[in-house]
Amino acid sequence: MINSSYKSERTPGTWRWQLQGTWGIFAASAFLVSIPVFIEAPLVRNYPILSVVSTILWVSLGWILIKRPQSQIWGDLILGFSWSWLAGAIYWGWFRWEPAIHLPIESIGVPFAVWALWRGFGKIGALFYLGSLLGTAITDLYFYQVGLLDYWKQVMQVDPSLAMPILQQAIAQVRTPWGTAWGVVLVNLLLAVGIIPLGIKQWHWYAFSGAVLTTIVVDSLFLWVAGHA
Repeated sequence: MINSSYKSERTPGTWRWQLQGTWGIFAASAFLVSIPVFIEAPLVRNYPILSVVSTILWVSLGWILIKRPQSQIWGDLILGFSWSWLAGAIYWGWFRWEPAIHLPIESIGVPFAVWALWRGFGKIGALFYLGSLLGTAITDLYFYQVGLLDYWKQVMQVDPSLAMPILQQAIAQVRTPWGTAWGVVLVNLLLAVGIIPLGIKQWHWYAFSGAVLTTIVVDSLFLWVAGHA
C-alpha cells in the first residue's frame, strides 16, 4: 500500500533529506508550472488531440513513480501536474478565444484534489494543482480588472505572426496607472500566499508555494518579452 503521508518527513535525524526534499519539490513545482506555458501552449495549438492524449503518459509516469518508495513524492507531484496539463490541453486546444470559460475548464481537477486532501492521499500533487490554479485565477482577475479580455480574444483568433501589435497594445494598457496599481496589489497577494506556507516545512506546502510563486515569474517574463519585442 502506498504511504501517502510520507513518514520519512518526520523521522528523527533526516533533516538533510527533509531539506533536499522540500526545496527539490519547490524547484520541481516551479519547473512544472512553466511547462504548460512554454511547451504545452505551442504544442496544443497545432496538435490539440495529441496534447490531450499525452495526459495518459503523465498519469502513467506518475503511477509508476508513486508506487516506488524512493520516488513516491515525484510520482505524487506528476499526478497533480497531469490535471493542469489536461485542463490546459482542453482549453488552449478548443476554447482559447473564450476567456470567460478559462478558469472553469482549468478547475476540472478541483473535485479530485479536494478528495485527495480529504483522504490524505496525494497531498503533494493536490496542493501543486491548487497552487497552480490559484495563480491562474489571480492572473485572470488581473486581465478582467485591467480590461485585457478583448486583446486576449484578438490574439487567439489571429495567426501568431500577426499577434505582436495586439500584444503591444495590451502592454500599453498594463502600463497605465490602473494597470500598474492592480499589478502591485496582485503580485503582493501572490507573494504573501506563496511565501507564508514555506514556514510550515512540509513537502506538500512547498509544492503549493512553488506553483504560486512561479506564476509571478512566468507572468513577468511574458510581459517583459511582449514589451521588448
